[in-house]
Amino acid sequence: MVVPLKPSRIKISLADASAEVERAATDLHHLNLGPGEALFNEWLAAGLELPNLEEMRHYRINRVRNQMEKLGYDGAILMDPMNIRYATDSTNMQIWVMHNAARYCWVGLDGSCIVWEFNECEFLDAHNPVVTEVRPAIGSTYFLAGPRYREQANRWADEMLSVIAEHAGTTPRIAVDQCAQIGYQRFAEAGIDVGHGFELMELARVIKGPDEIKAMRCAAHACQTTMREMYQALEPGMTEREVWAVLHAGNIRRAGEWIETQILASGPRTNPWMQEASSRTIQAGELLGYDTDLVGAYGMMVDISRTWLVGGGKPSAAQQTTHALAMEQIERNTALLRPGTTLRELTFNAWSPPHEQYRRYCCQFHGVGQCDEYPEVYWPDQWEQWGYDGVLEPNMVLTVESFVGPRSGGEGVKLENQILVTEAGPELLTPLPLSLVY
Repeated sequence: MVVPLKPSRIKISLADASAEVERAATDLHHLNLGPGEALFNEWLAAGLELPNLEEMRHYRINRVRNQMEKLGYDGAILMDPMNIRYATDSTNMQIWVMHNAARYCWVGLDGSCIVWEFNECEFLDAHNPVVTEVRPAIGSTYFLAGPRYREQANRWADEMLSVIAEHAGTTPRIAVDQCAQIGYQRFAEAGIDVGHGFELMELARVIKGPDEIKAMRCAAHACQTTMREMYQALEPGMTEREVWAVLHAGNIRRAGEWIETQILASGPRTNPWMQEASSRTIQAGELLGYDTDLVGAYGMMVDISRTWLVGGGKPSAAQQTTHALAMEQIERNTALLRPGTTLRELTFNAWSPPHEQYRRYCCQFHGVGQCDEYPEVYWPDQWEQWGYDGVLEPNMVLTVESFVGPRSGGEGVKLENQILVTEAGPELLTPLPLSLVY
């Protein structure tokens, strides 16, 4: 059985227990400070409810443990920073630790939740009562450990084996999302059954709790407010990077965290799609398209796309035709997002312009939460190689994708919306208009 959570004083292994560290762990902690009063008031004025972060944290850790029970795990070792964030709502240099395994955590079915934190940063995990202990991390990447990486990886494994023995019984089965090769070897030598941690966490993360949805609504509002600023700032003569910088600045100003890509293109660079923002100067009368791909307030992703006509005026006939096809794809496919719909049905029932005439996006739908998440819905001709089935459930969040790029030449249009699956049908979370001109 999953052990109920009981708030308790966290055990932190701190060499420095000074007043400065105590304040850093409490009233000066960035997650305790939150988005700030000005942003809170902006959201409340828009009719949004603020999330209860304590409830959200309990919901998430219970999702992890319930999924562990379903898959037959006694515990999980998580090194991916997105999985650590979900389980513990703690952050530390999120992008940096994606390529430097300098923090990780253990979640036990017995109620234990241990975070190993980067050098002298243990105070960053003190805000969350679901974390039962914090320890200093052992980094074994070559950057951190140099030629002693095998030694450090074995130290890491020694400690993990001790934790598993304490919290997972004599015949443990654990999930691991990723670790050094030596870790897997040591687990095998110890007779530990190791399963797929990414499967565990993607399945845990797929159903959003009430407070996660509130947090996502706030993040979506902040993102769309920034997009309006971006539209107002857009002028002929700007470079693509100058336009993109407006989105970055607004995201950070409104409690966002980072942007995962730099996909923004203008004019002839809009077809084919996936060009990153460049030094190209944008001309009047051209289309400019982009994909936000941003991790916003509360660590919730807002992944939407818009295409705009630069400089106002009236779109050309070709621009209008391409945009109308992209709009039709978004509108028709959004209607499919209802509970009980299978991923196979989404794959084969979704509509798109003829592929022999128009280039398309890499997928038709995908999940979204803290980042792009399970599931991803491919194209009918990819079903045999890539397709998999599943069923939509209430409180899943997906994006509906569209890129239409004429193979005969000319500009392309990229559109994308974020949708909450509800019992009553699809609910649009990102109502900023899809039109070329506002």
